[in-house]
Amino acid sequence: MKVLSALLAGIVFGAGLVISGMTEPGNVIGFLNLAPGWSPALILVMGSALATAALGYRLAGRRLKPLFDEVFHVPTATVVDSRLVGGTVLFGVGWGIAGYCPGPAIVSAFALDFRALVFIAAYLVGTIVFEVWDRRVKLKAALADG
Repeated sequence: MKVLSALLAGIVFGAGLVISGMTEPGNVIGFLNLAPGWSPALILVMGSALATAALGYRLAGRRLKPLFDEVFHVPTATVVDSRLVGGTVLFGVGWGIAGYCPGPAIVSAFALDFRALVFIAAYLVGTIVFEVWDRRVKLKAALADG
């Protein structure tokens, strides 16, 4: 049931992206570009997502445990460090250049949109490069600590 509920949530999320037009990079870039022709559509989609999430957290907070899991999995990190800020900036720049973030790109890839397929390939390469780099940095730090 846990996997089925995750699949259903993903389908609903993907459908929302398609219906809102957020799988079209031009709509995202139209919001991020403040030149003439600016489009407020993305802020409306984000606002409705924020309201939906707030309601969901409020309702979930009334439960002792989730419907399809043993415990709630909530973020625990509270530190805003250079790694978080750097990742946020890198994500935003990439989003602004490509007009995609991973969710809409995956939805568009199912429609065989070439732009989304190129984005996903680049995203995977970037993820692998980061993982290799991050392991090396952590290994060097561990060796230096002795």
